[in-house]
Amino acid sequence: MTVLSFLLIWLGLGVFAAASVARAVRYARAPVHLRWELYPVPHEAPERAAHGGSRYEEPEWWAKPPSKNLLGELAYMLPEMLLLAGLRQHNRRLWYRSYPFHLGLYLVAAAGALLGTGAMLDVAGVPLGDRAAHVLTAACDLLGAAGVVLGTGGALALLHARLTDAKLAAYSAPADYFNLALFAGVLPLAGLGFLLEPAPSLLVAARVVRFDTAAPLHPVLASGLALASLTAAYIPLTHMSHFVGKWFTYHNVRWDDGPDGERLRARMAEYLTYRPTWSAPHILADGTRSWRDVAGSNPTRGGER
Repeated sequence: MTVLSFLLIWLGLGVFAAASVARAVRYARAPVHLRWELYPVPHEAPERAAHGGSRYEEPEWWAKPPSKNLLGELAYMLPEMLLLAGLRQHNRRLWYRSYPFHLGLYLVAAAGALLGTGAMLDVAGVPLGDRAAHVLTAACDLLGAAGVVLGTGGALALLHARLTDAKLAAYSAPADYFNLALFAGVLPLAGLGFLLEPAPSLLVAARVVRFDTAAPLHPVLASGLALASLTAAYIPLTHMSHFVGKWFTYHNVRWDDGPDGERLRARMAEYLTYRPTWSAPHILADGTRSWRDVAGSNPTRGGER
């Protein structure tokens, strides 16, 4: 069981990384999205963003080099990523359920990253020292335990909401219920495994890095790590990969107010040659008509211009 668990850990991490990169590349290569261009845009200079302005207000803006306020973007994105600020503002009731779940995942990921770093340093021959190793292990155990409790509680709370709230149930797919139940089962199993495992968590991580299977893991921990690794591999293959998509949603949809240019016009001209197939009958997109024909026709007149 220990060998299988170690194999699945490495496989799960590899699939997670590869699938996340593949997802990002796919988003980056996707056709240009319909841009919102709603101001204020955080990458504008603070004095303009304060009143919802843009650099296009400046005389002869096209003659000046464009600049972006990266600090403004970070000031907006960090609260959204770390605190789910948008959800808190618009749906406080759901935020009380969703934020503990996400925070729990963040804490578990942080604990895993710290353990992995400490283990790799140990394998690389960089001694941490007994005291540093003890502090690191204690910190990771605390983060992991808090993450398991928050993540499990949040998953159960969200699952309860989807099962009892008619508004949520209306757009909840079977995968949504499965995903929440999966986290509600995997997180406590892995947490219980670390409690039952006699070896410190840092030593377990070092064994994983070295692929040292001489000392078997506790069966509960081996099972928990195996399922957690499979879950990690599963995440970027589903709609839960929104942690990748958020970057593109903000930068390529909400905040993209870049000027028109030859490159953009060439891409739009190419898109007009595509032959879409949509099931909505009013679009009249049956795969034989180009986007140019679809966009230039009146569906109320049977597709005539």
